[in-house]
Amino acid sequence: MVALQAVEFYEPMKLLITLAAIATSLYSAIAQEPAQQRMVLLISLDGFPAFALDDPKLPIPTLRHIMETGVSARMTTVNPTITWPNHTSMVTGVRPNQHGVLANGTISRTKGWPPFKADETVDKEKMVHALTIYDAAYQAGLTTAEVNWVAINRAHTITWAFSEWASPEGALEREMIRKGVIAGSDVENFASANILFRDQIWTTAAVHLIREHKPNLLLFHLLSLDSVNHEYGPRSLAALSAFAFLDACVARLIEAVHAASMGEHTTILIVSDHGFKRYSKQIRPAVALAKAGLAEAAYVLSEGGSAYVYFDPLRAGELTEKVKRALEGVEGIDQIIGPDGFAMLGLPQPGQDSQMGQLLLTCKDGYSFSGGTGGLVTAVPQSAGSHGYLATDSDMDAIFIASGYGVRVGGRLEKIANIDVAPTIAKLLGVTLPVTAGRPIPLE
Repeated sequence: MVALQAVEFYEPMKLLITLAAIATSLYSAIAQEPAQQRMVLLISLDGFPAFALDDPKLPIPTLRHIMETGVSARMTTVNPTITWPNHTSMVTGVRPNQHGVLANGTISRTKGWPPFKADETVDKEKMVHALTIYDAAYQAGLTTAEVNWVAINRAHTITWAFSEWASPEGALEREMIRKGVIAGSDVENFASANILFRDQIWTTAAVHLIREHKPNLLLFHLLSLDSVNHEYGPRSLAALSAFAFLDACVARLIEAVHAASMGEHTTILIVSDHGFKRYSKQIRPAVALAKAGLAEAAYVLSEGGSAYVYFDPLRAGELTEKVKRALEGVEGIDQIIGPDGFAMLGLPQPGQDSQMGQLLLTCKDGYSFSGGTGGLVTAVPQSAGSHGYLATDSDMDAIFIASGYGVRVGGRLEKIANIDVAPTIAKLLGVTLPVTAGRPIPLE
């Protein structure tokens, strides 16, 4: 155990000292306490790049103290480096070629235009093709909760849910309205409210869950930093303001754990799903395809720094080279990757998963793909931000911070992978996750 000197902290930090004081030195100690008495909070701060922590003046006092009382690491992501595939890898421990989430939703063919789209409303049971940590926890008799998590629609293994599309009709929303925690008007037309307001309401929901229900596992996701980074670019003043806002939201959760008398039993894991890059030009592959007479034959689904290209697989022999010729040499395109390169990227073959395109495009620094029409390569009015670039790009690295029960005090870990998060939670909660490509992170 590590003795801590008395230091004055503002109220949220009192819990952090408590968390540090009870941190165990070995994972074996975790098994001594029944899992039903423990709580793991997985807090995802969408779009929080690992490189941001290199700035000693980043306005995140709460996160800094959590790092000091626990451990932290840079965390590699999976392809494509966008929100839903990476969140799903963090709760399954496998890559998209196994869990089946290749975009922000399930990619399906439509009967109109665009011919392919990512549908966010598909039920979790149809969208996610691997066992999740919340499935395993629920099956082991533990309670589970989610606030604005993704790829989790109508999951029957979630005990309490406050979704991205909250409404006055939701069970948890009704409970919170009845108890005066929120007003009914707060969740009317919720999806159209500004992202800062929604993050505040999602934080209020998580605070309520911790105080009133003490779930064994809570999955919590905030979006404002991602939105700001897209609009104004990383390292902007607007992004710095978003970091400070998120830090205050995390402080509210810390206070809630303290108020619920769960400090001695709680492990806090703070993660992000991907990093960010600035870009000043957009590439519109559809324009190049149209010029080559392929507008009806091929379609591009853009994911920021990468893009899927779809065409009739029965015509692959005819169309592959035509599409490649149309796109080769386009300013800003870095690679045109065929199926022989998908496995190395953790992506499925088109014949294994109908969501997968016949080709994958990647772009160079300073560029981002767009589904728009008009000019082939156009300058954006102001420097903006994007992700979706290959996971091997260090700018796409995410954050991992752990503190509390089962975590040693103070330490910098070697780089980890986000597929390690699920097996780490499984070990903390004493449940089995039978199929995983990751391994438990050494927190002791």
